Amino acid sequence: MATKKTADTTAENDDAAGADDELAGLSYEQAREELLRVVQQLESGGAPLAESLALWERGERLATLCQQWLDGARAKVEAAGEKRGS
Repeated sequence: MATKKTADTTAENDDAAGADDELAGLSYEQAREELLRVVQQLESGGAPLAESLALWERGERLATLCQQWLDGARAKVEAAGEKRGS
């Protein structure tokens, strides 16, 4: 049983890594729009459990990507403000 769980976990990690590579090319706006679609699908219900879990996981990755974009933008604005203040 532990072997199956390990194999499943490895497959899930490989899937997540592939999805992260796919998401890396998205702009903030694209990631946000897709995140909104994922949330709408989840809120509408009706999807099978496995599909709902996959949507939720994708939504988490999209939310993380959006936060990274926002953090990067904040850092640039702060750096520009510090340069201007010097």
